[in-house]
Amino acid sequence: MPSKKPSSGKAVAPAPQIGGSKDQKKSTASKSVLFEKRPRVFNIGGSLPPKRDISRFVKWPRNVKIQRQKRVLMHRLKVPPAINQFSRALDKNHATILFKLLNKYKPETDEERRKRLLAAASAKVQGQKPEKQEKAVVAQYGLNHVTTLVEQKKAKLVVIAHDVEPIELVLWLPALCRKMDVPYVIVKGKARLGQVVHKKTAAVVALTGVKNEDKNDLSLLTQVAQDSFNKNAEARKAWGGGQLGTKSLAQIRKKEKALAKERAGREK
Repeated sequence: MPSKKPSSGKAVAPAPQIGGSKDQKKSTASKSVLFEKRPRVFNIGGSLPPKRDISRFVKWPRNVKIQRQKRVLMHRLKVPPAINQFSRALDKNHATILFKLLNKYKPETDEERRKRLLAAASAKVQGQKPEKQEKAVVAQYGLNHVTTLVEQKKAKLVVIAHDVEPIELVLWLPALCRKMDVPYVIVKGKARLGQVVHKKTAAVVALTGVKNEDKNDLSLLTQVAQDSFNKNAEARKAWGGGQLGTKSLAQIRKKEKALAKERAGREK
C-alpha cells in the first residue's frame, strides 16, 4: 500500500523490517570490524601475559630463606628474656645523638696510620726530634678488648649491636655491664657500628672518654642507658615470641564460633 502523506506534505518513512535482509546484515558486519571480540593469545610471539605476583614461585637465596625462617621462629616460639632483650633497641632520637658522638671519635684508618709513621720516620732520619703526641681519644672495639675495659671499669659507655650472629657472643655482656655498673645500650645494626671503626661489622663499641665539648652528650646518653637498660628490670625479665600465625588464629576463631553456636542452641 502506498504510504499516506500527512497534512504537512512530508512523506512518512516505511516501517523497519524485523530481522533485516541479508544484504543489511553483511553491511553491518563489515562496518563493525573494530568492535569484534579479539581474544589475546599468549603463545610464543603472541601477546604479553598480564603482570602477576610470582614471589612464591621464586627460588630465593639460601641466606634469605634462613633469615625469613628465623624471623618466623622468633615470632612463634617463646623467646627467653636473655635473648629477647636484644629486640629492644635504643630509640631513634637518642640513637642519632649516639652515632653523631661516635663518629667524632673514629679511630685512624690504615692509610692515616701509615702516613703518620712515615712522617715520624722521615723526621728521625733528618735528625729532628719527633713531637710528643698525646694519646688520641677514640672509640674502642673488639669483643675481648671491650670486655677488659668493662672489667677494669674504664669504659664510660658500651654500645652493643642487636643482630650479632651467633647471639651467644654478646649474650653475657649486658649482665657483666650491670655487675660492674657500666652504662650500656643496645642499638640496631652491627654494620652501622662497623662504619664507626672502619670495619664491615662490629659487635660492640666502647667509649673510654670524650672531649670537654662532648661531655653533655655523654652524660645524657649515660642517663638514658641507666634508665632504659641498666636499671630496667621489667624489660630484662620479659619473654618474647609466642605469636600465632594467621592460619592458627583463623582456626581458633572458627572453633570458638562453633562452640558459641552450640552453647546458644543448648540454652534454647
